[in-house]
Amino acid sequence: MTDFAARRTMMVDTQVRPSDVTKFPIIDAMLRVPREAFVPERLREVAYLGENLDLGGGRAVLAPRTLAKMLDALDIEGDDLVLDIGPGHGYSAAVIARLAEAVVGVEDDAALVEEAQRALGEAGADNVVMTEGALSGGAPDHGPYDAILVEGAVEHLPGAIIDQLKEGGRIGCMFVEGALGVVRIGYKIDGHMNWRFAFNAGAPVLPGFERHAAFTL
Repeated sequence: MTDFAARRTMMVDTQVRPSDVTKFPIIDAMLRVPREAFVPERLREVAYLGENLDLGGGRAVLAPRTLAKMLDALDIEGDDLVLDIGPGHGYSAAVIARLAEAVVGVEDDAALVEEAQRALGEAGADNVVMTEGALSGGAPDHGPYDAILVEGAVEHLPGAIIDQLKEGGRIGCMFVEGALGVVRIGYKIDGHMNWRFAFNAGAPVLPGFERHAAFTL
């Protein structure tokens, strides 16, 4: 029988802590949330690998290091309302649920939303609500948000997402820049976004976040 708890501890000790993630709430959340419960059955045995897990269709579960560092840079507080864009089967939402007051996750597939909500319920993450809709549209009915996490790379960040961020709020987002993925934290100040470099990572571009080529003759 696989000892997932031991693998979880090893993940934190070998992937998260060495990446300069030292905030106790993040460490504690990643030690407690069963990552294997939030991936398809075929990926359970590799749930704790230090890389993105391919879900198919251009989607992935972010590597533990990437998620932890994004959360560390976002500096989520206990009274925050957080929008999690593209949490897949709900792992990131379950982790954030231990840091924030409430989490809204948005996925574009009804079956995936149902599956994620079930897994979140079984994990006791009762402060998470999963909604169905286009990832690029966010979840405006539940906002505005103190923090927004985008679970994948973007070539273009839609204005609809920025509009759902509170004044003074922040967005964690991975931008495609050439061959690199660059994670930046954006702060909304006087209605405008100010972006700061956080670290480099890689992930597939989320559907709806592609940059559309301009038409030329």
